[in-house]
Amino acid sequence: MLLVSDIREKLLSHIKSNAKQKEIILTSLNGCQDHIHALILLKADQTISKVVQLLKGESSHWLNSEKLLPDYFEWQNDYYAVSVNEYGVEQVKRYISNQEEPHRIKSFSEECTELFRENSLKDEG
Repeated sequence: MLLVSDIREKLLSHIKSNAKQKEIILTSLNGCQDHIHALILLKADQTISKVVQLLKGESSHWLNSEKLLPDYFEWQNDYYAVSVNEYGVEQVKRYISNQEEPHRIKSFSEECTELFRENSLKDEG
């Protein structure tokens, strides 16, 4: 199910609001038709898996309850997360704010493969 721009904007706005209610610090958030990127500042008592679970679960529930899409929506089970040091934060923010541009050139799958290779990870997918 593709997230067209008007629905994607509503979804991103909802995710930001939901994150604020749950005291999740979203430093940057943007999306494409088939995925989103978020820069999250974790508090000492938060784990990335729990934060992702809260954001994905609630946002898919919201999308379905609002009936914004013709079919049932659910996020994929997996997610990709990396930590960023203080020197990389601005670069990541720029990437996220201009997220659609790189995806005109390469697919999400190609992007993941490249990220795995750059970070010496094995592509399990």
